[in-house]
Amino acid sequence: MLQIHQFPCLSDNYGYLIHDPASGETACIDTPDADEYLRQAAAKGWTITQIWNTHWHPDHAGGNAAIKEATGCVIVAPAEVERISAIDRIVVQGDTVSLGGLTAQVIDVSGHTNGHIAYYLPEAGTAFVGDSVFALGCGRMFEGTPDQFWASLQRIKGLPAETMLYCAHEYTASNAKFAVHADPDNAALAAYASEIADKRSQGEWTVPMPLSRELVTNPFLRADDPAIQARWGAATPEEAFAALRAAKDSF
Repeated sequence: MLQIHQFPCLSDNYGYLIHDPASGETACIDTPDADEYLRQAAAKGWTITQIWNTHWHPDHAGGNAAIKEATGCVIVAPAEVERISAIDRIVVQGDTVSLGGLTAQVIDVSGHTNGHIAYYLPEAGTAFVGDSVFALGCGRMFEGTPDQFWASLQRIKGLPAETMLYCAHEYTASNAKFAVHADPDNAALAAYASEIADKRSQGEWTVPMPLSRELVTNPFLRADDPAIQARWGAATPEEAFAALRAAKDSF
């Protein structure tokens, strides 16, 4: 059974180490802080054998070289990571990667960057989504287009509703403020936002989050909802998503 170790690093990132007890293999999901990843692995008694990057940004792949030097691990990543790090295996939509006897499906979730991918492990009911989608939000559209990003979100929406989403940042409190602004009549969202405020006031994490809850509360995943489109003057989901993303950028 997959073991997941989550820990905070940098200013607002989450680090993840995933471990297969049967094989003893351990993978880093992104590498925002090499020293912290190595400390956390040592504390768990785990040996890092792989790195699975979601995209090229330094707070996701910046620790690759140092971790590889320390452990000799294999780096698995989209081609764009070559901007800042050597890669041992390039992966794209439809590929699979293995951690011992566990298999992850590679999903194209581009939009935040043009090569962004996610790793979905069906047996564990988990997906590591990087900066493609957050609790009540999605990544800033640095490189992609609204149509591209919306298509990526459809792939996430198509996962089983019980899937737990592990995103890379604790942005939920600020995302909740915008979400309530974007979708003020959503009772489920109002309840979620209140719960988030309570958790953060006590220093608790809001990640991971079930996809089922995001489907009814995250305005970016609901850009195909007529109520959202009407509020944002959009005729299509792509237009609604573009309007929401632009509004969040200046909120």
